[in-house]
Amino acid sequence: MQDKEGQNNLRLILIISWVAVFLWMGIIFYLSAQMAAQSDELSQGIAERLLSAVAKAFPGLNVDYIQSNFLVRKSAHFLTYLVLSVLTMNALRRSGIKGVRQIAIAIGICVLYAISDEAHQLFVPGRSGQLKDVLLDSGGAIVGAALYRLFERRE
Repeated sequence: MQDKEGQNNLRLILIISWVAVFLWMGIIFYLSAQMAAQSDELSQGIAERLLSAVAKAFPGLNVDYIQSNFLVRKSAHFLTYLVLSVLTMNALRRSGIKGVRQIAIAIGICVLYAISDEAHQLFVPGRSGQLKDVLLDSGGAIVGAALYRLFERRE
């Protein structure tokens, strides 16, 4: 049986795990609340930095800027929900939920949040909610859950 300090530490880790999930959801909400021009400016800035790094690494490589910006935007969807899934898997594990149930709940939370996020964007000037983005987000969530399980088994 653990002592009181050990139980308090576990409780604190549990709380921090769930706070991380909700903070990440807050970041997603904040980014989705940006008007189209702001959002595009952010992704263009990231695309420019990536293209600059690629140009330095591979001089003479012809890179399509428009296509690169599109890839940055879509990769952001995938990676954002991959991270949300990993954070959710961790919080669920710390809550005592493991196995198939853990995976199903984590992916369910991520998919429902992706749907709500795209619905939210319907009310943001210049933005639109898109089913293909929900599918991309869901793919990121599935990969995130799979990666978490893969690395969890190595502990």
